[in-house]
Amino acid sequence: LLVSLLLLAITTPSSSFQVNKLPITTATKQANSARWRTAARPFEPRHSIILAASENNDTSTSDVDEYRNAPTAFLSNFMQSSDEAAADPLADIDFAAPKASKLPLSTLAAVLDAELYAKEWFVTGNVNPIYFDDAFQFQDPDVKLTGVEEYARGVTKIFDQATSRAEIISSVVNGTIDNTITITWRLSGRVNIGPKGLPIKPYICYTDFTIDEESGLITFQEDRFDIPGWDILLSALFPFLIGTVTKEASPELEPRVVEMPVLSGSGGGKKDGGIFGGLFQQLGL
Repeated sequence: LLVSLLLLAITTPSSSFQVNKLPITTATKQANSARWRTAARPFEPRHSIILAASENNDTSTSDVDEYRNAPTAFLSNFMQSSDEAAADPLADIDFAAPKASKLPLSTLAAVLDAELYAKEWFVTGNVNPIYFDDAFQFQDPDVKLTGVEEYARGVTKIFDQATSRAEIISSVVNGTIDNTITITWRLSGRVNIGPKGLPIKPYICYTDFTIDEESGLITFQEDRFDIPGWDILLSALFPFLIGTVTKEASPELEPRVVEMPVLSGSGGGKKDGGIFGGLFQQLGL
């Protein structure tokens, strides 16, 4: 496992990918999956958040479309197996729920900020599918997958749910890349690799959501990190190197006060008015 982890750090490409800015529908999902172009942005280290969920008979396992390198495929064999008798942690999510109506990009960024701050779905998998296109795709140098449910089950499986956190720092409209919302957040906890799992030295992550210009839904997600893959792995395997060979852990964050924005026409009541009222109206509820 140690050799494979180090190989993963060495062989993981540093290039990034961004989905082509064409409307994505279910019918064109496979065609669009090949249309990636290199993003024109400053270099930032990249490494997989979803190393991979192992392909076994566990119905709660994520379906990875493609392992993009041999070490990642090998590492998937060391994922801790799920308890088949355990309740489905995502059973309360309606992945077929009606999609949200299009919102201004700045409003959507504020809505996602509130949702992510409360649910931390980058590690819990507790996503709200109403914001995601049916053909949503996640891709990084290690894995590629299609579907928000597959993504949600992948992160639920890879992260230790008792200790892992995705603390949201900010959610803003990206001023450089069109139709993109960038989430800045702090990752900590453990990943379920090996018999006892591996600790995550806290570090800062950047998630870029590509928003379809016509539907206003998230079609693509790319994750970036403030430290390279070798730092993440060495810190997990040899914690005594933190602060000497590897970078210090990201400092703890002060809590923020985050509220769901009142959307136009919400009126100020509860379901038919309060902070969620506008969203319910946007959904036609």
